Amino acid sequence: MEYRQVRMMGGKGGAPGQFANSLRGLAVDKHGQLYAAGDSGITVFDKTGTVKRRWATSRPPLSVAVTADGAVYAGQLRQIEIFDGAGKLADTWRDEKLLGRVTAIGFVKDGVLAGDAADRAIRHFDRGNHEFRNNIGKDNPVHGLLIPNGVVDFAVDAHGVIHAANPGKHRVERYLPSGPLLGHIGRFHGTDPAGFGGCCNPTNVAVRDHIYVTEKAGPRAKVYDFEGNLQAVIASAPFDPNCKNMSVAVDGRGVVYVADTVKLAIFVFEPVTV
Repeated sequence: MEYRQVRMMGGKGGAPGQFANSLRGLAVDKHGQLYAAGDSGITVFDKTGTVKRRWATSRPPLSVAVTADGAVYAGQLRQIEIFDGAGKLADTWRDEKLLGRVTAIGFVKDGVLAGDAADRAIRHFDRGNHEFRNNIGKDNPVHGLLIPNGVVDFAVDAHGVIHAANPGKHRVERYLPSGPLLGHIGRFHGTDPAGFGGCCNPTNVAVRDHIYVTEKAGPRAKVYDFEGNLQAVIASAPFDPNCKNMSVAVDGRGVVYVADTVKLAIFVFEPVTV
């Protein structure tokens, strides 16, 4: 596999579609629109990179996710705000204990998953009444995911399996929504690109037809098959060397979006077809 950069979106600044201080999360909806959580709001781009709309959140968003029916969830400190597709606030879900710092959100059947970086765990809630069901990633000797970078990140595949980055263990772990660990991919290696180097990689993960990850020090994006075989290094050169916690999202065409957290830019890569 091989990828090429096709555009850059956003960037640091005050123009529409740019970000002044932060770019923390990315998500793609079923129509291929990209949602970016940055500064104090959500920005929506179409496939060409044109800004379609933007709305403010009550607290700076740490993550964003979109349901199949178009509801937009914005993870924040101690709460999740839920908007309709036009950006109108539909609900605010607060929990001082279980939603400490919501750095990732996902969905399984009738459940909502929230990555709580404050407790190094993924919370599983009922989508209808927000009732807590169980923790994911805490049933281990260290009582949580090892996240020296301060972010819990995960993605849910088409079968409802959760793929969570556990950077302190240099791997991506697979969990059932009910909590059991199914397995993992990844290994430590300082020079082989198929491995994960440094103290704590990968930092972020997305799943579609493959497993997509980002790393820090130095920053790069990679893609693996579900058995853990490296398929491609998507890119490393465009990213600021001080980047970490680069959110990654993938659309139905296999186009990969990566958030540069220093340049506050979204780099877009598409697979090269022969």
